[in-house]
Amino acid sequence: MTGDAKGRGIWGPLARRLGRAIRLRCPNCGGGPLLESWFRLRPRCPRCGLRTERGEHDFFLGAMMFNLVISEGVLALVMVGVVIALWPDVPWRTLHYTGMALMVLAPVFFYPFSKTIWMAFDLLMRPVTPGELEWRETDDDQR
Repeated sequence: MTGDAKGRGIWGPLARRLGRAIRLRCPNCGGGPLLESWFRLRPRCPRCGLRTERGEHDFFLGAMMFNLVISEGVLALVMVGVVIALWPDVPWRTLHYTGMALMVLAPVFFYPFSKTIWMAFDLLMRPVTPGELEWRETDDDQR
């Protein structure tokens, strides 16, 4: 049997986690904020304690892939839209330089989103284990 008890399958949890990720919140619990700065995530979620890198040094290779795909996709859509809208008098030189600027700025803009979106997909493939959140219970007991 596939899917969860409510019959939503994977789409319900995916939509919920992606919605949280797009708002730059923890895909696991919705807590946050996860950003220390535009280019740096907190080491753990402030609410549930989920590690943002989940213990692997190369965890965010998937985020790099998402960043590249989203940036290239946005560039392609914008360029095609401009060419269609302005045909036959397309300002090719302006389009060329605007495209170069977009390829520099888009990855910077999408950087934190790509990290949280990758976390959302990773949580679907590798659900959180009690051991990942265990540190929080022992830390609270020592106070």
